[in-house]
Amino acid sequence: MALQPINRRSVSEDVFDQIVADVLSGEMQPGDPLPSERRLAEVLGVSRPAVREALKQLTAAGLVEIRQGDATTVRDFRRHAGLDLLPRLLMRDGELDPAVVRSILETRLHNGPKVAELAAQRRRPELGGLLEQAITALTTESDPVAQQRHALAFWDHLVDGADSIALRLMYNTLRATYEPALPALATLMAAEVGRPQAYRAVADAVTAGDPAAAAAAARALLEPATTALLEALAALQAQEDRA
Repeated sequence: MALQPINRRSVSEDVFDQIVADVLSGEMQPGDPLPSERRLAEVLGVSRPAVREALKQLTAAGLVEIRQGDATTVRDFRRHAGLDLLPRLLMRDGELDPAVVRSILETRLHNGPKVAELAAQRRRPELGGLLEQAITALTTESDPVAQQRHALAFWDHLVDGADSIALRLMYNTLRATYEPALPALATLMAAEVGRPQAYRAVADAVTAGDPAAAAAAARALLEPATTALLEALAALQAQEDRA
């Protein structure tokens, strides 16, 4: 592999980020026209090729629509964007968006049992050993953040065992979104990662090839911490509403 020097962040990425921020904040609404390439270049103080490249990225992300001979318009990202937008939605002005956190937790609780069910159904021969390694590491670890990382490794192996590219890509995005918050979630997640026996119940059902038991064990593992996190979010939201 021929390694190449890493270039600094491009101007087009800065343009992309500014427009994304305006779209996600609601400052630019679906159907709103963007200024022309020339006008954007003037206002932002960049070249037209940089603006053009940013618009291509925005189009690929499902945030704008470019029509030949017509204005470039904002699209409704809720209908057209993909999961790669999730990390940007999670943090707004340096703060977590409770609604996005709630949706991630709900997706986690919904997908986890299905992942375990499929892994049990497909029974990859090497999966049992990999799950056992993750559980052993989890059992012997005392640091709460490191425990969460071992738990993520357990689910990483399960997702591989499920052999579903859609679930794998969804998991990748959820993990990338979730990992930066591991230290902040350590206390709330202790009830989950501190129960290695619950992970072993999932692993045993998967290894035995029992999809129904695997799904039930996965839900029993995920539900307590998910419920606690959702209740904490609801309390926080109620407190903010009263302020």
